[in-house]
Amino acid sequence: MSRTPYLAGNWKMHLTKRKASALARGVAAHQGENGNRKVAVFPAFVHLDHVRRNLKGSNVILGAQNCYGKKEGAFTGEISPYMLRDMGVQVVMVGHSERRHVFGESEDMLREKVKIALRAKLDVMLCVGETLAEREANDTFRVLARQMRALKVVKPEHASRVTVAYEPVWAIGTGETATPEMAQEAHAECRRLIAEIFDEASAQAMPILYGGSVKAGNAAELLSQPDIDGALVGGASLSIDDFGPILDAAN
Repeated sequence: MSRTPYLAGNWKMHLTKRKASALARGVAAHQGENGNRKVAVFPAFVHLDHVRRNLKGSNVILGAQNCYGKKEGAFTGEISPYMLRDMGVQVVMVGHSERRHVFGESEDMLREKVKIALRAKLDVMLCVGETLAEREANDTFRVLARQMRALKVVKPEHASRVTVAYEPVWAIGTGETATPEMAQEAHAECRRLIAEIFDEASAQAMPILYGGSVKAGNAAELLSQPDIDGALVGGASLSIDDFGPILDAAN
């Protein structure tokens, strides 16, 4: 099955309102009318509305980097997926390694987020991946099986609204990248797990992105792997000069 390449820029805790707006315009202009790839940007919460306005009229998807697992309530400092949808957000990232390892978010919390985000009519990008210690202990597949269980809360009819991003923690922001063969092996395992949770058709349709020090120099080789359908890009998505060639690699 042919899956549309999907490129996403995770801007993390970077940029000012002015720079985020300018970058959004740059991404929209670079994407143009291209219907052969999906492109999404994930700005900081405070920049969502500014970025939304600067993406207006483009086919670039507006994403949020996180959400809380409840519709509303006394959760000071948190943001509901319903609030995100109200701001024009179309997809929310759940379980990024920094949320798991820096902020200690548990599998139970992440399952709640997946469930409520889909209920709020947002798409979900579920991030999974092992640490260096887990990889060295040959635990990669066991970690993926545990983290992918979050998809068990997804109704089969909503599987088409989910994307998986495999990001080996040891390759994020380190300059280290999984070899195309290592990345492909993990992606193939993710696809096998998706088939177990849903069915083979869902597994063949669901995009799986690679994240972890993706740059112009390695994007094409990574994207050429049979089970790698796109890239979740961190630092290299903060400038259109760096992000543009990665987008073009998807062609």
